[in-house]
Amino acid sequence: MSDGPYTEMVRIPAGQVTLSDRRTQRSWEVGLGAYEIAACPVTQRCYAEVTGRRPSVATGDSLPVESVSWWDAAEFCNALSARDGLTPAYRLRAADEHAGWDTAADGYRLPTEAEWEYACRAGTAGPRYGPLDDIAWYRGNSGERLHEVGGKLPNVWGLHDMLGNVWNWCWDVYDAEVYGSYRVLRGGGWFDEQWSCRASVRRRSHPSLRIDDVGFRVARSVGR
Repeated sequence: MSDGPYTEMVRIPAGQVTLSDRRTQRSWEVGLGAYEIAACPVTQRCYAEVTGRRPSVATGDSLPVESVSWWDAAEFCNALSARDGLTPAYRLRAADEHAGWDTAADGYRLPTEAEWEYACRAGTAGPRYGPLDDIAWYRGNSGERLHEVGGKLPNVWGLHDMLGNVWNWCWDVYDAEVYGSYRVLRGGGWFDEQWSCRASVRRRSHPSLRIDDVGFRVARSVGR
C-alpha cells in the first residue's frame, strides 16, 4: 500500500482473545498467530488507485472509503495483492455467494473478527483502549459526518480509528444458522452512540449491502 503516512501495515504479535456475543450470551476463546493489519482504514484515494472507483457518499482522498459491500472489500484485497505481486487470498464467486480463503496466501485480506478485536484491544481489557473522545469519531463529536483517517489518537500498537469513523468489515460469517450469509462488522461509526464504539460490539450486515458508515481495513498473514 502506498497512500501516505497512515497506510503502513503493523505487525501484531501472537496471542489469545476472548470474543463474546451479547445476543446469545456466549463467549469463546480464540488463539491467534502473528499477523499484520493496516494502521488505518482504506482511504478513498487508495481505493480509487486500486479499483478506479470512488463509491463513497462523502468525498475526500484522506477520508475512509465507505459505501462498499463486503464483496467490494474482498475484491479490493485481491486486486491490491495482484498489484503488489502477492498471492490473492480469496476465491470469490459473488453470483452464488461463494468465498474461499487460501490461508497459505501472502496477499491482503480482511481481518477475522478475532484478529480485529485483539488488535483493537492492544493488550487492554476494558471496553476501549482510551478515552472515547480522544480515540474515536462518533455521534457525540463527529458533527454527524465522516473524518479523515488518523485524526484521533492510536492505540499502543499504532492503530488508528479502530473505534468510530467507519465500521470495519471482517471475514467472518455472523451466525449462519440464524442470519445466513451476513458478515461481521466491528468498531462503530461516525453516526453511532458511544455504546456502539466498544471493542466487543458485534454488528452484522448482508455482504452485498453498501452503507455510508461502513468501510474496512486490510490484514495479511505472516510466518506461514
